[in-house]
Amino acid sequence: MRKLRSRSFSTCLIVCVLFTFTFLTSNVEAYDSLLQLPLSGSTRTRPRSKRVLFVGDFGAHGDGVNDDTEAFKDAWEVACSFSGRIRIVIPTDYTFLIYPIDIVGPCRSKVTIQISGTIVAPEDPDAWQGLSLRKWLYFDGVNHLTIEGGGTIDGMGQEWWARSCKTNSTNPCTHAPTAITFHSCKYLNVKNLMVLNSQQMHISFTKCLRVVVSHLQVIAPARSPNTDGIHISESKGVEVKDSIIRTGDDCISIVSNSSRIRIKDIICGPGHGISIGSLGKSNSWSQVHDVMVDRALLSNTDNGVRIKTWQGGSGFATEITFQNVLMENVSNPIIIDQYYCDSQLPCTNQTLAVQVENISFVHIKGTSATEVAIKFACSDDYPCEGLYLEDIELVSSSGEMTESFCWEAYGSSSGLVYPPACLSCSESFIKQKVILDSVIASS
Repeated sequence: MRKLRSRSFSTCLIVCVLFTFTFLTSNVEAYDSLLQLPLSGSTRTRPRSKRVLFVGDFGAHGDGVNDDTEAFKDAWEVACSFSGRIRIVIPTDYTFLIYPIDIVGPCRSKVTIQISGTIVAPEDPDAWQGLSLRKWLYFDGVNHLTIEGGGTIDGMGQEWWARSCKTNSTNPCTHAPTAITFHSCKYLNVKNLMVLNSQQMHISFTKCLRVVVSHLQVIAPARSPNTDGIHISESKGVEVKDSIIRTGDDCISIVSNSSRIRIKDIICGPGHGISIGSLGKSNSWSQVHDVMVDRALLSNTDNGVRIKTWQGGSGFATEITFQNVLMENVSNPIIIDQYYCDSQLPCTNQTLAVQVENISFVHIKGTSATEVAIKFACSDDYPCEGLYLEDIELVSSSGEMTESFCWEAYGSSSGLVYPPACLSCSESFIKQKVILDSVIASS
């Protein structure tokens, strides 16, 4: 009987070993992810092409109390130095306290940061003493980076908001960090994350190229100051889609020297809407062109789709289309404001302005919380030209009449436009019409 049991056990052991060997050799990727990284001084000179790093293996506590910044830095340095593809994992059910950190490239590898757990910032703004007040998680010069995982990044911005001069005018006006900044990065993919309660802006792309952002939830209270959801500056080829943004400022803002921007399938509100600008602040030169906003729901926002420029600036905003937008109780559903002034002091009248031209608003419907549902307040010296309205229906959420306001606004409309368009025909439009009429008459 003992011999039979012994033989059965031996047979089972052989079968298990063979099964394990077969499984691992037929699933190289699964086997590779279980390997320990070689320690310094290891004889392994050619690391495998795919790796998985757990921040806990670098000394992170993951309790939300102890500082895990150095552990994350160490994991990044290892990942960045390897060739091929590599993944840094922040696992589910752990909270990692990260202080202000610069995550610098370029890297030899294509890195994925899988955030399945939670990253939190220090609650006390004094943690930034001696450091840049503009940065928390700062990615600089990193290419081919993916950040995903279904987890949460929490800026813990409550104390920052309490100290803001926009919350209390007796407070000094100082900078506050952007939660996540991508600077001079290329080929980025940011998806499937929740970003909460940023100290100021939530996610910023500056001087970036070829970015895809999708399936995000960006959330902060309506009263949180300057907490833009996604901010795009000096960047080209940026796509933002399938995301929900509810903050205290612009859901999406697109500013200086940005082009080839695509915004699609966005839910926005509360917040200040989807904005081009502000542009031209402090007499600066700015240009934004080739922007498409397609399919958006804006609910209970201060503005809907907006272009805002400061007097005295220069440059242009052109080839911009807002289409297939549904408004729900929005205070300024369609607005171009070339007299924008977000200042404690009154802004002086100036002759220079950022040129606004070739802007289309197509298939925009819903309810306005104010009487003026369409507002084009353009510069005396640099009027808005080439504005186009088609299939617009913006009724009052209170049952009153809505109206349009135009100042130095030139363009045309087609189909049903309510409230009725107040655009003037520009000289170029009249010339085109005269030429077209003459061609028809002679044919």
